[in-house]
Amino acid sequence: MSSQLLKRELGVFGATLMGLGSIVGTGVFVSIGMAAQIAGPGVILAVAIAALVAVCNGLNSAQLAASHPVSGGTYEYGYKYLNPWLGFTAGWMFLLAKMASAATAALGFAGYFLNLIGVADRTYLILTALVALATLTLVVLTGIRRSHITNTVIVSVTLVSLTVFVMAGLPELSSEMPTVQNDSSIASILHATALMFVAYSGYARITTMSEEVREPKQTIPKAIIFTLVLTMLLYMAVAIVFVGVGGPAQLSLQTATTAAPLEVIARSFRIPGVSQLLAVGAITAMLGVLLNLILGLSRVLLAMGRRRDMPRVLARLNPSGTTPYVAVVVVEVAIALLILIGDVQTTWSFSAFSILIYYAITNLAALQLSPTHRLYPQWLAIVGLASCLFLAFWVQRQIWLIGLTLIIVGLIWRAIVRLLAKN
Repeated sequence: MSSQLLKRELGVFGATLMGLGSIVGTGVFVSIGMAAQIAGPGVILAVAIAALVAVCNGLNSAQLAASHPVSGGTYEYGYKYLNPWLGFTAGWMFLLAKMASAATAALGFAGYFLNLIGVADRTYLILTALVALATLTLVVLTGIRRSHITNTVIVSVTLVSLTVFVMAGLPELSSEMPTVQNDSSIASILHATALMFVAYSGYARITTMSEEVREPKQTIPKAIIFTLVLTMLLYMAVAIVFVGVGGPAQLSLQTATTAAPLEVIARSFRIPGVSQLLAVGAITAMLGVLLNLILGLSRVLLAMGRRRDMPRVLARLNPSGTTPYVAVVVVEVAIALLILIGDVQTTWSFSAFSILIYYAITNLAALQLSPTHRLYPQWLAIVGLASCLFLAFWVQRQIWLIGLTLIIVGLIWRAIVRLLAKN
């Protein structure tokens, strides 16, 4: 059963929407507020720098996925082009980072939803998040085609709401940019860049699902490039409106209520109804992120189960060969546990460190591609590798210390599992 392959059902349009559904969510609705607290107007520069790093990583991910189109992303690339230990580390960091991100998205959805319907009792927050998780898990279990349709609806609503936010906000721009603490510090901009990078990292979902893409050598690079270009334009527009409309007090308020920073800004717009529409867009965005994270995480677990870095049962597919159902259920349980104990700001910072290490391994693998398989100049992989390693250690010290510790824990786990398998 483990030798079954998933069916190829996604084209460029569908893969691009999967990328957008993974990117345009928690990042644009939450992380811009966090980054603004750290860097003030420097968040606009942080968005641009993060985009450049994402371009390098995206192109290198594209050429790796095109040359090796199987589920698992950098976990598989590490095995093929580097060594098993680095491959495992990539998969391990992806699981840790994205499960935390998924819990954040579920709680974010619950917060926006309860605010929209006027429920102030926060005891419903965790319950609402768990219901959303269970519902989307059932969608994923039905197969990629229905997941794709659901994702298309979610992305459409989200993009419309953000477009209205930008168009309504442009006439509201202040003549002077606001200032906040740590405004002009290079260190604060780099810290903000590390956090904003996570907001671009959703395109990895395209590569982790490349086994389900038609004509992967042509489709994957196009989908990743289209996704990144659209996201960069959107994030820059949102960041300009966010900083240009908000004053010093407003920016401080955003970070005190990070569940809905854009919504708070939109309340000051002269055009009525923008904040409500934005809340709906945020709700759909969080659902889109959660849906795509369940998909991506289950595919990495599928790949790790095939290699026996995780229990073999995780490699089982349903009878139609469309879903690794055991992996999906395990992902749901793990995310549910994080929903119960997670802290939004801490998990977001931890995701930043983990994803930057993950992409450092991606770029390292891209350096090993032969000239016949290389689609882009080798210097892109060098720039991407250096940028990821550099930015990873601009998050809080305790975060990257925990991250390094968990890498060691993961490697010990792998060694024990391999030893038991031999015996």
